[in-house]
Amino acid sequence: MHKHLAVCLATLACGLGAAHAQGAYKIGEINSYKAQPAFLEPYKKGMELAVEQVNAAGGVGGKKLQLVTRDDNGNPADAVRAAEELIAREKIDVLTGSFLSHVGLALTDFAQQKKRFFLAAEPLTDKIVWEHGNRYTFRLRPSTYMQVAMLVPEAVAMKKKRWAIVYPNYEYGQSAVATFKQLLKAAQPGVEFVAEQATPLGKVDAGSVVQALADAKPDAIFNVLFAADLAKFVREGNTRGLFQGKGVVSLLSGEPEYLDTLKTETPSGWVVTGYPWYAIETPEHKAFLDAYQKRFNDYPRAGSVVGYNAILSIAAGLKKAGSADTEKLIAAFRGLEVKTPFGPITYRAQDHQSTMGAYVGKTAQVKGKGVMVGFTYQDGGKFQPSDDEVKKLRPAAP
Repeated sequence: MHKHLAVCLATLACGLGAAHAQGAYKIGEINSYKAQPAFLEPYKKGMELAVEQVNAAGGVGGKKLQLVTRDDNGNPADAVRAAEELIAREKIDVLTGSFLSHVGLALTDFAQQKKRFFLAAEPLTDKIVWEHGNRYTFRLRPSTYMQVAMLVPEAVAMKKKRWAIVYPNYEYGQSAVATFKQLLKAAQPGVEFVAEQATPLGKVDAGSVVQALADAKPDAIFNVLFAADLAKFVREGNTRGLFQGKGVVSLLSGEPEYLDTLKTETPSGWVVTGYPWYAIETPEHKAFLDAYQKRFNDYPRAGSVVGYNAILSIAAGLKKAGSADTEKLIAAFRGLEVKTPFGPITYRAQDHQSTMGAYVGKTAQVKGKGVMVGFTYQDGGKFQPSDDEVKKLRPAAP
């Protein structure tokens, strides 16, 4: 009898535990952890830190945040399957994540089909908020257009006429190049694009790419390669003297996850977007940096800030909405203001893009390490098209 009572009590306790878990907001997150570890391992830490901080402060409306992650293997179909599983089996309240642009687009489409709120944390393609934009999808990170627009004034200031371009041949790279050409031509009529190398993502043949660019005799180079592709390109370019005497403008290359791996091979004087965590003096960033270093005994990367800001955004959205109901979340995110380590950001009602910015500066070597110098923070809100242009770019989204 006592044994039976013990079983009953254990069952009751389990039931109460399950009921308590229902008092949480479950955030389902999907990303290319195995395919892009340099960015996404710090990103996951950033998310975890934000969840811990929100929960330590009492959660959202008394409910704790619970994070459930899945790996999409860098594959759109796997990402959609993971989203279906998170909704059906894990009963998640909010969907977020993705890194690679084509994966992000697949989840954007999934959100529309299933009528579920989705916060695209990291993928940069403009299509997520414009051509393929929909009422269910919001995006945190500054888009390809925004980051390129931040770099174009620096490119114009170089007064170079003959540009060569190298980029990974998938949605993000194609989008970045199209925007760079469009904005540079508008700002500097008469500019010429003398060579273009589109390389398979993660599989750059650096020797032949560098040779092809050198053969075109450009005055300047626009680079969109990142991660392992960037390291191979820089190594080969240094060996063959490709960068000597040329202006180089390079997206994302000031991010520590990519710069750190270059060490003594870091080229000097490249104009880049990035994240100089070691030299940002604002109180908001200092608080984040201290908390991150204390928690992980490591310094943050750009991914850390994106993961952190994604969770802070979801927490702010849930608080404003008062629930995880999709329509209430959509209404809450339109015009939502969030305090972040980069200062306050706003999710624009007109295209669901946040105003999170990026740092623009130049690469340099200090004590055998790649760093950003002479940098300034560029507010993302200043690098977005007008409302009228957005309406034309986003025809289908109510």
